[in-house]
Amino acid sequence: MNAMRRSRYSTAMKLFAVSLATLLSLSVAPPSHSRAAQQSDGAQTAPSSGDVSTTLANALSAACRHDVSAFSTFLTASSAAAYRNLEPPQQIAFLTRIVQLQDNGVPLLSTSTEGRPILRCETKGLTGDFRFGVPRADENLVYVPVQLVDRSVDFGLVRAASGWKLISLGLVVLDVPQLTVMWQHEDLQAREDSAISALRSLASAINSYRLAFERLPESLAELGPAPQDGISPSAAGLISAELAAGRLEGYAVRYRIVPPPNESHPAEFELAATPTDYPKSAMRSFFIDSTGVLRAADKHGAPATVADPPLDASQL
Repeated sequence: MNAMRRSRYSTAMKLFAVSLATLLSLSVAPPSHSRAAQQSDGAQTAPSSGDVSTTLANALSAACRHDVSAFSTFLTASSAAAYRNLEPPQQIAFLTRIVQLQDNGVPLLSTSTEGRPILRCETKGLTGDFRFGVPRADENLVYVPVQLVDRSVDFGLVRAASGWKLISLGLVVLDVPQLTVMWQHEDLQAREDSAISALRSLASAINSYRLAFERLPESLAELGPAPQDGISPSAAGLISAELAAGRLEGYAVRYRIVPPPNESHPAEFELAATPTDYPKSAMRSFFIDSTGVLRAADKHGAPATVADPPLDASQL
């Protein structure tokens, strides 16, 4: 289920563009006279591209290592404070979005033939290369193009009183308070999507079980992985061990056999997915039964039932 969360970086980057002017007014302290490094004629000295690239390399190295404390020092004051107040899993998730690598790694810094930094983040699964381009200065802002695999992304840094600070990644301004709210909403939506997919998979597996063994399973566990010697009514090999245990990220899954009204009718079943920590883990509850109709409602943490409205395509 976590694979879905890891693959959402590109979508998140498009959704989370916010106003640069707003961020500057809220987050960036104006540089002091001593830090402005002005020349005698009043013109501002051009920022050192080496200093900016070094700062960015250090920030990406901290993100590669999942070094939460070190990374926060490269954010503007309000963003750093908001970042430190996040729950540890959210802090790590923020870093994985920055470097697009799920696991923590070892950063290795080298220099290209043109004299520009190359940062390699080596993890147990994947390796990411960050090849720095020529910085572009605009008063107290500098944009550093970084080649990531098959595309280039601009990292923006602003000169604050305490040094260079990360302010943007592509179109996304790194305003942590706003990004946190939007990322939390996206995570809730992803969990709901997973719950919908899981209930439909379970309903299909239950119907397959009934065709194979001419009865409904007594529990979800009977649908779970089969041993090497083959399937059986107690281990049909139709779903994962996680689903067989009723576990789903942000949700608890309940399965119930509905007794038939008389002997001429077969038994039916119901499946319900209910948020485990409403409203933090998820908002909507879901229900599906033998008819295959999926129903959803915000029940404030209570299970959905057959009385709730069907879920149509516009609500997905």
